[in-house]
Parts: sequence; C-alpha cells; structure tokens
Amino acid sequence: MKQFTYSDAMQRLPDQFFAKLVNKLNKHLEKGHDALNLGQGNPDQPTPEHIVKSLQTAAENPVYHKYPPFQGFDFLKKAIVDYYKNEYDVDLDPATEIAILPGSKTGLVQLSQCFMNPGDVALMPDPGYPDYWSGVAIANGIMEPMPLLEENQFLPDYEAIDKETLKKAKLMFLNYPNNPTGAVADRDFFEKTIEVADRDDICVVHDFAYGAIGFDGKKPLSFMQVPGAKEVGIEIYTMSKTYNMAGWRVAFAVGNPSVIKALEDIQDHYFCSLFGALQEASATALTHSQEDVRELNNTYEKRRDLLVEGLEEAGYDVKPCKGSFFAWLKVPEGYTSEGFADALLEEVGLFVAPGIGFGEHGEGFVRIGLNNSDETLKDAVERFKRFAK
Repeated sequence: MKQFTYSDAMQRLPDQFFAKLVNKLNKHLEKGHDALNLGQGNPDQPTPEHIVKSLQTAAENPVYHKYPPFQGFDFLKKAIVDYYKNEYDVDLDPATEIAILPGSKTGLVQLSQCFMNPGDVALMPDPGYPDYWSGVAIANGIMEPMPLLEENQFLPDYEAIDKETLKKAKLMFLNYPNNPTGAVADRDFFEKTIEVADRDDICVVHDFAYGAIGFDGKKPLSFMQVPGAKEVGIEIYTMSKTYNMAGWRVAFAVGNPSVIKALEDIQDHYFCSLFGALQEASATALTHSQEDVRELNNTYEKRRDLLVEGLEEAGYDVKPCKGSFFAWLKVPEGYTSEGFADALLEEVGLFVAPGIGFGEHGEGFVRIGLNNSDETLKDAVERFKRFAK
C-alpha cells in the first residue's frame, strides 16, 4: 500500500497524551486485569433531564434540519449574555464579543492559527492541558513554559519570566480552576496578568472549563470580571463540565472583539456552526435553573474530601484542590510520576495520569479524577493503602 507523506504541520504535532494513556489502560485490561480508571477527565454523571428533553423536542423542528447560521443562532448568544450577567455581573455584546465553538478544544487549537506566525512565541502553563500545544505546533510557533510551582500556589510568576520572552510573546494560555493542579486564581493575579499583557501586547486566552466547580464556599473568578480583561484577551467556556455535556461538543468564547472575529472567521472556513437543536438545548442549560450545577459542585466537593482524607490517612502527600475535579498527588520518594503511575496500574489496578504528561513541571505528581462514584473512590483509597504497605 502506498504511504503518502504527511505535511510538515502534521509531523510537528505532539503525541496525543490522553490517547496514549487510554491505550496503556486498554492493554492492561486486555490481559484480563481489572483497573479503576482515575486518569481521565470525563464527567460520570448524565446530562440533566431538562436539557436532554430540550434537545429531543428541538430535533423535531424542521428549521434546524437546514444549515444553521455560520456564526450561530442569535438566541444562543443572547443566552450567553444572560448567563454571564447572572453568574458574573459581566456585560457582553452578543454581536461582537461572543463566538460559538464546537467544543473548547477546537477554539483553543484554532487561536494559535489565528495569531501566530512561524517562530512566534506562546506562553504555556507548565503543567497544563496538553492540547494547548497542538495549535502552536500547527502554527510552527515556539512554546515558552510558565512554571506552575506549589510555592506560588500553582500560579505563574511573571517576574521570573525573561523580559525578552514576554516582549516576543503573542499568546498566553491560562486555565483556572486549573487542570491538572486544582488551583484557582484570585483577582490580584488576574490584575497582574492584565498589566503584563497590556504592557507587552500579549493576547490572553483564559480556559474557564471548570468555571462552575469551586470548593469551600468560594466561587471561581471569571477573567472577564476583572476590569481590563476584554482589552487584552478572551475567556473560553465549555458546556462539558458544568452541565455534564462532554459528548455534545458545545462551547463559546467571550471577550475582545478582534479575537472573537478571528475565531468566527476561521470557523467560517472549517464549519457551518452547530446543529440548531444542540444550540437550543445549550440555551436551555444556560438560562434555566442552575440547581443541578450546584448539586454537581457539592458532589465533587464530597468526593474530594473522601479521597483526600483517605489518602492522607494512608500517608500520601496531597492537598485538597480548590477547584476543578482533579486531585494533584505528590508521588512517593523514589518514583518518577510515570513510574509511580505504572506501578499503581500493575500492582493494584489503579489508573492515574502521570504529571510529566502535562509538562516538565508536572514531574513529581499524578492527577486523579474525582469524576467517579463514591464507591469507586472508596475502592481506590483501599488500593492506595494496599500499595503503600
């Protein structure tokens, strides 16, 4: 069979971290071993019933059987305006400050194609979500890491970044509540971010995927709530985590009009927006009661407490995450993150994500997903205890 040569852009793409993780798990299971999957960030609860019913009803509407408007239906953009006003007291212009996305991952990858030329610099959280890297690789850009260190509450220290690097940077990716560390950002940090971005002409991309998941009575702060945020960047919000709609692939970007226009322009070439019934169901999710969201947040907080208390009893070094649905566990002395993850899988059937997969500064940790039932997490704690012995 003839083998065709891939483009340079394809060859620059990094290995897909999560695909490699799943392959490792599948090989373990194929050998007849059992395993608890704590390594992925896939919500385990169903989409709330009223959202599903909205989709079912809307799917019968013949209007939605035709091509949707390229940049999405106005009613969904209006719902996003209402959501940001109700949840964050942020005013948005639906015509210029909102872009509908087929999943947040798509927009995060496209942004580098919109703003980076070969050799341009993007500032990356390290550790951070690996798919940020993909868009930079396609654009033939350069990634400069921003270390997220425990002593800095897993926030970048802008004073530690070389001034020339900051001047060269076109994009800065941030993500709070953070994947994988579970850290959150405060107003002071976002104010510093805006100051740096304004001074050095950097476009800030805040990935707010876990925006609805905050613990200990503290609601995560939206970047858009801080004065000046719209001037220097955007925020990307996904329906996946807030409403257990991961398979629906609906997200949106809000903020700086020039960035929003770039996203809509590039998507005019890739897509013809989303199925109208998906958009109607998403509007239903955003504008109806948020009680399901509050209950989901409480569920994750209870799971966090269950897991952390059990791990601490077993002698592991783990801090309660402040947001997201991940625990960030220090590996025991003598292990690398990948070595510890492999040992857990082989010896006690626990599948976790090694920190090195999220960047150099993820070494020394593993990520554990809270998107599992109480029973599964209790079983996991017992297996961690067995491993510790």
